[in-house]
Amino acid sequence: MPEAKPESHPRHVAIIMDGNGRWAQRRGLARIEGHEAGVENVKRIVEAAREQDLRYLTLYAFSVENWKRPTTEVNALMQLLDQFLSSQSEEMIQKEIRLRVIGQLGKLPGRIRNKIQKTIDATAHFDRWNLTLALNYGSRTEILDAVKAYAQEIAKGREKPRQLDWEQFSQYLYTTDLPDPDLVIRTSGEHRVSNFLLLQSAYAEYYFADECWPDFGKEAFAEALKAYACRQRRFGLTGEQILSQSS
Repeated sequence: MPEAKPESHPRHVAIIMDGNGRWAQRRGLARIEGHEAGVENVKRIVEAAREQDLRYLTLYAFSVENWKRPTTEVNALMQLLDQFLSSQSEEMIQKEIRLRVIGQLGKLPGRIRNKIQKTIDATAHFDRWNLTLALNYGSRTEILDAVKAYAQEIAKGREKPRQLDWEQFSQYLYTTDLPDPDLVIRTSGEHRVSNFLLLQSAYAEYYFADECWPDFGKEAFAEALKAYACRQRRFGLTGEQILSQSS
């Protein structure tokens, strides 16, 4: 593997945290115990991101499709989210980590929405470290919400469709104040994007890790960053054009 270059360090990494249930089943544990282990690993990877000087970290925590899971599991996941927010809010303030949340938050339990908003408000002035949780998130839902919001602005005479370009439309996405991800990681050996940041990751690099999420620790995370650093991002150009621009 060629030597990694410092300038190839990603600015924004997004992770599809997959495999909690399988991790538990392989150990003869209940699925919720896998989710509990996954929450503990979130804390490790957030710390690893700071150690790696990673400015933006986005974690796919709960999708719009996850509501279809058994009610007992959904309730347990909501409880874990509640506990995570309670235990980590002060930690984020102390470490100056700004919290953002993307998704349709109105469908989450009220107590969780309140804790989310409280932490968002308390960390809004931080700008070096940024943690985004995708909760009740789905990229297709996000796109539909953006189209509806844009159509409303057309009806009010504040937008002109003929002038629409990507930069303008992207302002209606949940991620309007975030840079596009440079690297998208999925754990557990699966090779799917699962309705996650479909538009934003149009030019992202993908890394598929064999480890289930609870086992994807700091070393595995560092390996993913090393793999990214050795890739050539072309954005539609040829390799020769990229090399000429960097020379």
